Amino acid sequence: MNDTVLGRFFSPAKPSEKLKNPFDDALEDRADTTHRQTSAPDTQNDASDHGTPDSKAAQEQQTMVAMRVALHRYLLDEINLSVLDTMYTEELCDEIRPMVKEFIKKNQFPLSTPELDALILDTTNEMLGLGPLEPLLKDDTIADILVNSHEQVFIERFGKLEQTDIRFKDEDHLMRIVNKIVSAVGRRVDESSPLVDARLPDGSRVNVAVRPVAVDGPMVSIRKFSRRPYTLERLVESGSMADAMRVLLTAAVKGRKSIIISGGTGSGKTTMLNALSSQISNSERLLTIEDAAELQLQQIHVCRLETKPATLDGRNEVRQRELLKNALRMRPDRIIVGEVRGEEAFDMLQAMNTGHEGSMCTVHANTPRDSISRLEQMIGMAGMPMTIKSIRQQIAAAIDLIVQVERMHDGTRKLTSITEVTGMENDVIQMQEIMAYKKQGLDENGKVKGMHYATGIRPRFLEQIAEVGLSVPEDLFDPSRELN
Repeated sequence: MNDTVLGRFFSPAKPSEKLKNPFDDALEDRADTTHRQTSAPDTQNDASDHGTPDSKAAQEQQTMVAMRVALHRYLLDEINLSVLDTMYTEELCDEIRPMVKEFIKKNQFPLSTPELDALILDTTNEMLGLGPLEPLLKDDTIADILVNSHEQVFIERFGKLEQTDIRFKDEDHLMRIVNKIVSAVGRRVDESSPLVDARLPDGSRVNVAVRPVAVDGPMVSIRKFSRRPYTLERLVESGSMADAMRVLLTAAVKGRKSIIISGGTGSGKTTMLNALSSQISNSERLLTIEDAAELQLQQIHVCRLETKPATLDGRNEVRQRELLKNALRMRPDRIIVGEVRGEEAFDMLQAMNTGHEGSMCTVHANTPRDSISRLEQMIGMAGMPMTIKSIRQQIAAAIDLIVQVERMHDGTRKLTSITEVTGMENDVIQMQEIMAYKKQGLDENGKVKGMHYATGIRPRFLEQIAEVGLSVPEDLFDPSRELN
């Protein structure tokens, strides 16, 4: 490297000092974390592809992550970040090669020449991508990445939170990564608009908060999604639901029953919605509406709509309600709304009642009955001159099933209830629970024990779906048998 490139590439005013050995510290911390993790109960996180890995493979993967973290920390101290965006990948590879070699040599980390070249290329891509977050994004055992400030990053792995060794150089470095994320989806974040929802190219959900609402500096929350989309079969294998539930829900989706997925934050509503949608026929035209596009539908005929925030002058905002109204003119067979949280609930129910049966959406609620109350409140937000009774009649006519999901104390997710909406009696919406999950305490490792069971009630919609050739075995509703 010549002096001109050195002056441009390396951080100015950086005093020369002996190369530290950050890898040893990072590896010790990671090894301690690995020990705690492997001794903790195995839990499953259905927000991503997080099956419990083989112990040796997991340790090797976490060791490699620790090495990458330490290498990033070293390079961040040495490199002038302001020139990164002006460099090509090949040029950056040539610049950091001697630095990576020196790092590997000082830390006595054995790598072959092909492995070293691969590490240099990966490190280069990381620096041109999302920087220190890239190793975490590539780790399939991680479900959530939580950046509390440029000096503190947490992750969720197997349902448990743990602090990482990831550090950003300073607040400006973190903001550079934040702007790269939000600008890629045509959004902005600054003092005048300090909160933003965005997504990564793989569909992972991103939420950002910056000053002045974020007191300690930029905060980033990333909910990673599985590279291999979840299906109902995979949820059965992971223990999130019973196979009898899979059979019933498959028949309901194919029979074009309108379904609401209800649950708290982080309970796996979007994962369940993706899994249910996998049962929809490829012959149907699907239209999705979301704040930040994150659904992973596998059908061949999917049209995706996404809300648009207001411009600097407060104009040109496109909300979910406007998208729903427009969707009705796009000839959809089914409409799938990522999350209903406001006045668009009225338009969603109208769609379900006017020829778009089989539509689905998610709602934040802790029980099936609470989800009905939430819908009533959201319809009231639309300002329509409707009585409570007429609102409930709309809900009872539009919705067939409520699927309740819950995040357990040990971090696992479970389908806890399948409830059928059967109609109105006086001014009350009538519901009957078909299948449910019963907690039975904790085992010696602190893991939740429980069982899925049938209540003995046969769903009324079985007669309707039988008309189109769909059937469900009667023994699935036998309350004397355990469904697991």
